[in-house]
Amino acid sequence: MLKIRLRRMGATNRPFYRVVVSDSRLTPKGAAIEEIGTYDPRQNPPQIKIDAARVDYWVSNGALLSDTVRQLVGRAAG
Repeated sequence: MLKIRLRRMGATNRPFYRVVVSDSRLTPKGAAIEEIGTYDPRQNPPQIKIDAARVDYWVSNGALLSDTVRQLVGRAAG
């Protein structure tokens, strides 16, 4: 099963996240199928860049959004 979820990047106490499509059976650090966005919570306001067309494509192919990514997509759209 495919999931769209966050992958934590960045240094200690300086988080930066990539929004990736990956196999749910693998760890979040495992190989990703595609990177479809970024999220930087350290900016003011937090910077969210997500390719909505790719999210729609992957969801139509059966990928599930994690709860956090679902919220981020909602914030990025509106």
